[in-house]
Amino acid sequence: SLRGSWRLRSGNGSVSLRAEVPGCVHTALLCRGLIQDPYYRFNDVMYSWISLDNWTYSRTFKTPFDVRKWQKVNLVFEGVDTVAQILLNNVTLGRTDNMFNRYSFDITSVIQEVNFVEVRFLSAVSYAAEQSRCHKAHSIPPACPPPVQKGECHVNFIRKEQCSFSWDWGPSFPTQGIWKDVRIEAYNHYHLIYFALTPYFVKSVQQWCLEVESIFDVVSSKPVAGLVTVNIPKLQTQQTFSVKLQPGEGSIVLHVNINKSSAVETWWPNGHGKQTGYNMTTTFIMEAGCQIEKFSKVYFRTVELVQEPIPGSPGLSFYFRINGRPIFFKGSNWIPADSFQDRVTYDTLRLLLKSAADANMNALRVWGGGVYEQDEFYDICDEMGIMIWQDFMFACALYPTDQNYLESVRAEVSHQVRRLKSHPSIILWSGNNENEAALASNWFSIPRADIGVYVKDYVTLYVKNIREIVLAEDKSRPFVASSPTNGLESVKEGWLSRDPYDTHYGDTHFYDYNSDCWNWTVYPKTRFASEYGFQSWPSFSTIEKVSSPEDWSYTSNFSLHRQHHEGGNIQMLQEIGRHFKLPQSPDPVKQFKDMIYLTQVMQAQCVKTETEFYRSSQSEIINGEGHTMGALYWQLNDIWQAPSWASLEYGGKWKLLHYFAQNFFAPLLPVAYEDKGMLHIYGVSDLHVDHKLTLRVVVHAWSSLEPVCTLATEGVTVKAQSALPIYRESISDLLERCRNCTRKSCVITFCLVGEDGLRSPTNHYFLSSLKDAVGLEKTQLSASVSQQDDIYIFVLQTTAIAPFVTLDVGSIKGRFSDNGFLMTEKKKMVVFYPWEPTSVEELEGSLILTSLLDVV
Repeated sequence: SLRGSWRLRSGNGSVSLRAEVPGCVHTALLCRGLIQDPYYRFNDVMYSWISLDNWTYSRTFKTPFDVRKWQKVNLVFEGVDTVAQILLNNVTLGRTDNMFNRYSFDITSVIQEVNFVEVRFLSAVSYAAEQSRCHKAHSIPPACPPPVQKGECHVNFIRKEQCSFSWDWGPSFPTQGIWKDVRIEAYNHYHLIYFALTPYFVKSVQQWCLEVESIFDVVSSKPVAGLVTVNIPKLQTQQTFSVKLQPGEGSIVLHVNINKSSAVETWWPNGHGKQTGYNMTTTFIMEAGCQIEKFSKVYFRTVELVQEPIPGSPGLSFYFRINGRPIFFKGSNWIPADSFQDRVTYDTLRLLLKSAADANMNALRVWGGGVYEQDEFYDICDEMGIMIWQDFMFACALYPTDQNYLESVRAEVSHQVRRLKSHPSIILWSGNNENEAALASNWFSIPRADIGVYVKDYVTLYVKNIREIVLAEDKSRPFVASSPTNGLESVKEGWLSRDPYDTHYGDTHFYDYNSDCWNWTVYPKTRFASEYGFQSWPSFSTIEKVSSPEDWSYTSNFSLHRQHHEGGNIQMLQEIGRHFKLPQSPDPVKQFKDMIYLTQVMQAQCVKTETEFYRSSQSEIINGEGHTMGALYWQLNDIWQAPSWASLEYGGKWKLLHYFAQNFFAPLLPVAYEDKGMLHIYGVSDLHVDHKLTLRVVVHAWSSLEPVCTLATEGVTVKAQSALPIYRESISDLLERCRNCTRKSCVITFCLVGEDGLRSPTNHYFLSSLKDAVGLEKTQLSASVSQQDDIYIFVLQTTAIAPFVTLDVGSIKGRFSDNGFLMTEKKKMVVFYPWEPTSVEELEGSLILTSLLDVV
């Protein structure tokens, strides 16, 4: 391995320092104290000089073996970011131009006892600009990001993390560096490069089989023969094959039949069963006398994307069947966890993915403007049952299709598919993010006469190249060309549908910041909602780390600088103003903190309303629309400390939205909505069996902790994996029955309860805006904290009904069992799960309790 300490110097040699590999220039400068935290205040703009320079990594190393004994020696880079010339002992080995590719250079004739390796980087920003300038055929829009993003131009001309040139939730840090492993490999005869497992179920004989694919570099001049043994002890399965490898790059594909008398446990998404994996050993014993032993984990599951006619509806369904069972996708969209990939550790990934699983998510979409995630990311998803919708790395842009570019993309795609296809968590390959929509809706104002050229480019890139490779490399899971797309309908229309947002086909992305988000009628009754959301600000404790006191107001230069979505801060105010009173505190810092709190309340309530609408639309067709089978809100995580659509802040702290997600994605949930004066409650269930339950509806006056009236409907059948009406009543009848109630003075809560301790979260329905609520009074909230083993118990007390009660313990890492709730009882117990050691004293000292009436 060549990991560890390298030298790093700037283009003119004025800066020279020690740098860690894997790593990048920014983190090396930070580590040596030559720059401040790049995320601090305005440093993203201050430090743009770093990406404009050309940097060189170099080091000497001794060869730890006798070179003469080996037929072939390679220098292998798992990831180079991005444009570089690679030299060994002053001999140029080759060049790199794709961050997502693996590069292997033959150094057999160049390597010596002591070696000097150099990686000379070219500024990604300059390279992209130069590529764009040389592209004479036709312009490839967009040229630059909107000014509000403070980013760099022509990112579509470089195969690099697209959001590293800025995005509407992230800064511009076009990194340079060796971002993954680098090593020397030496071998005789043959060497294993890729190893992949694909399980499949043969219906005709009712048997599981396993395709084992091995790709080798064979350096011997004649074929190499031998035996391969595959052993899965737990499944009493062992098979030996005789194989022959031809010189050059050879591959072996073996089909292993799993012993029929062994019961195979399948891999299930989170909430639907276990994630059983089996240990497997594959042994290669070749005549040349060198043996390879490969240990892996194999999972068994099937996936189908079902697109078929629906009775009573035009169009086609769009849902996934896992192991033959339709699964409603609950989750979010994943973006890179940091601008500097070397800071994304196993622990970072585990914390974020565990938070997704803890919020009852079973799916994430790895969005096409970031990176193909590291192996550990997918390992954790396999283990936690998180299904991955995997985009290829193209987003919100058109792309060139000249020969060099296509060759680079082809290498990238085949490398990534080979690397990742053994993971059961990956459910779908998707060609790009929003590029079909960009063409169909003509985002870039291309003259009508020229559109054909771009459509041809689109089909060339995603269909004739990416799709061809995916189909050749991986027949085990579906492929769609874009998201959003109309699926088979898009294919029928030549891969580019007239309206990729059509609710009768495929998936949709939906954003609307001008309508009232509490009004469910504005949301599309789509087959699958793969992107939707609202912004909020991260907690004060998160902002505080990267700002100074003069920044702590909603309209400060800092607050404007961090908002990369045009008009975003004003949109949040407008959405809040519809249902809440805006903060008027004379103390600017108090006003800022109140604003942050309200943006989080608003975001949580908006996404809750929309997600509940999607979940309750899964079993019905209304006016030809419905059968919604997925809700993936935008977005799960943050790349830095800034206002965004995320439910997890940079560092992993849960926003109120994430606490709400835990409830609105619960396996069993009652959902209420109002239509023409009628209150409808649906029973939504992801459970595999029907349940007879009791629906409890409680009406409270805002002015009293004693319920005004309670209604218990027993024997309500909530059907397995469906969403069906379980209650309806006109609101005027309900208010009449609960005397003394008006829309403004009362609130409704409801939950489902079963015999066997089965219980849904308690849901709420507001009959009016909270700014119009009558009888709400300022409450005295208090909490006592105690420790129990390695968790902490908070017992809350209130003197009056309190909406959106929020516990915040500042920078102490961890999460609560519940947060942002409507408190309708005198006492409530909340558990704190720490992510690092803390104490009762620390927690008490940091605790801030807020409810809606604390906003002044």
